[in-house]
Amino acid sequence: MASWQIWLIIAGICFVIEIATVGFLVFWFAIAALITCILSLFIKNIIAQFVIFIILSILLLFLTKPFAKKITKCDNTTTNINRIIGKTGIVTKSIESNKCGQVKVESDIWTAISNIDIPAGSNVQIDKVDGVKLVVSPTQK
Repeated sequence: MASWQIWLIIAGICFVIEIATVGFLVFWFAIAALITCILSLFIKNIIAQFVIFIILSILLLFLTKPFAKKITKCDNTTTNINRIIGKTGIVTKSIESNKCGQVKVESDIWTAISNIDIPAGSNVQIDKVDGVKLVVSPTQK
């Protein structure tokens, strides 16, 4: 088997590993193997090819990883929980000042807290989500 074929197989294996993982790390080794595959057509010494592969891997890893992190950086992660902020709910268990009660929002029951007393049956607005609790305030009539 020719050395270029071995480097092509190594690149393929690295790409498969990259697809199976989420780290975006093995990708650079696959690129280095592809470049080494092309260079192996001109350089017949296997030790030289291996040294080229190692040097290319290290260079690609250190030079392009920060750039890839910058591109894939996500400043704030939004989840579906944020969709209930601003919605109206109904108090199912009265909320005493700074103590927990319960609020029904859409079809879900949530633990809720407020800085004022809110009786059961009142409509409230969801101001924010604090952990697993909703911070609510009475709706204006």
